[in-house]
Amino acid sequence: MKKYIITGFILGIFFPKAQSADSLKTNSKINFSAYAELFYTYDFNEPSNHIRQNFLYSYNRHNEVNLNLGLVKGSYQDENFRANLALMAGTYAQDNMAAEQDALRYVNEANIGIKISKSKNLWVDAGIMPSHIGWESAIGKDNTNLTRSLAAENSPYFETGAKISYTSDNGKWFLSGLVLNGWQRIAKPEGNQTISFGHQLTFKPNEKITLNSSSFIGNDKAKDDKRMRYFHDLYGSFQLTNQFSTTLGFDIGAEQKEKGSESYNIWYSPNVLLKYQFDNQWALAGRLEYYSDKNGVIINTDTPNGFQTFGYSLNVDYAISKNVVFRTEARSFSSKDAIFMKNDEFKKENFFITTSLAAWF
Repeated sequence: MKKYIITGFILGIFFPKAQSADSLKTNSKINFSAYAELFYTYDFNEPSNHIRQNFLYSYNRHNEVNLNLGLVKGSYQDENFRANLALMAGTYAQDNMAAEQDALRYVNEANIGIKISKSKNLWVDAGIMPSHIGWESAIGKDNTNLTRSLAAENSPYFETGAKISYTSDNGKWFLSGLVLNGWQRIAKPEGNQTISFGHQLTFKPNEKITLNSSSFIGNDKAKDDKRMRYFHDLYGSFQLTNQFSTTLGFDIGAEQKEKGSESYNIWYSPNVLLKYQFDNQWALAGRLEYYSDKNGVIINTDTPNGFQTFGYSLNVDYAISKNVVFRTEARSFSSKDAIFMKNDEFKKENFFITTSLAAWF
């Protein structure tokens, strides 16, 4: 009962005019939305505990129907003020928020923004926000492929801090600078005294092309083991024809090998995403990817060559209606070392099939 009282109190602060369902329908400044995505994955390595790879955080259950993400969001926006509050549940929340305090594990967004210029589109936002990094998000329906890339799964989905952002008058340029609590963090790790920084620069010369550059600079460890991390995400999305689109992405990061070191461990991940939209209902998409993390900065395998893995996937999407989509994807991993468990042995390959049913309003 206390949770419902607290939730109602918070909604009252963010949306003071939202007193009834009728008022929500008549006030265009306030919007509520919901999203739910059920999934089933069959992993041919058949993990006995039904938990799949420790470097995957979405659709990461074997041979069971489950909820990947259920999301309820309220937002408010006028000319000078905006706010978002979103609560979530599902295996995505369980796996991604494992390091956070119990009270924060179900918060997807909680942020407030204030416009600081009368003549320009210049804003300051603060709170828990979607990540400024990457070409994929936690919302499955918005992504080219059903499952997330290795690059997306192992870079921030969310962030906590403050940002100042500017959008040009013609809408072609977006620029932001960020001060953050850390690498995908709400609460800082114990003993961490470092402020992290980031930037995002997006250029949309027309409706068919989007170019994006994002970065992260910071330390995600305790003060005694401080290691600076530098990360850059670069991608371009191109609508080549009315039916055919592609996204090309490349992530690269470097982290000090030890505190004060001038030597760095490097990891990187190139991606190619392709999609063909047959009509309003059917679509076919695929992804080619590679993730190299020899020194285990992000994905630690304790093997001689570390994590060096190719990924291939192909998905078919069917839009049942305007707000419901059914997707099926076959995906394969091939690694340099035997890192995938099967029948009490480690193998170099992993193949799995995922289906999902997503609905939203």
